[in-house]
Amino acid sequence: MAKTKKDNLKKKNVLQYPAEVLEPVREYLSSRLSGLERRKKDLLEGDPYNNKARLDDNAAADTDAAEEVGHLEASAFRQTLDRSIIQIRKALSRIKFGKYGVCERCGKMIDTDRLMVMPETTVCVDCERKREK
Repeated sequence: MAKTKKDNLKKKNVLQYPAEVLEPVREYLSSRLSGLERRKKDLLEGDPYNNKARLDDNAAADTDAAEEVGHLEASAFRQTLDRSIIQIRKALSRIKFGKYGVCERCGKMIDTDRLMVMPETTVCVDCERKREK
């Protein structure tokens, strides 16, 4: 299927941030991603359910309850970290493919103030508000 002149014009009119602007953002997101992955690894190691000695231990009920609470906390933190990791990976891939700063839902440019506060965001404020309703 041949591309039409109109399709080529659409692609040319898409605004992109220059590479020298995106490089510090990419470095920041990569650094943040590494930090979150380290925190996730630490959480996994600190999860009481991952302690092999726990299997041999016939602990009292209060110890079992403490392990359960510890596991639930670790699971909740891990879920939050997983969501952040996914968002950062999406933003990094959008940088790689030249789509960073463009809303993935409506295609409009994301406000630079929003990107300064949340560089991992992939949607504009309007689309985020619509999603929250």
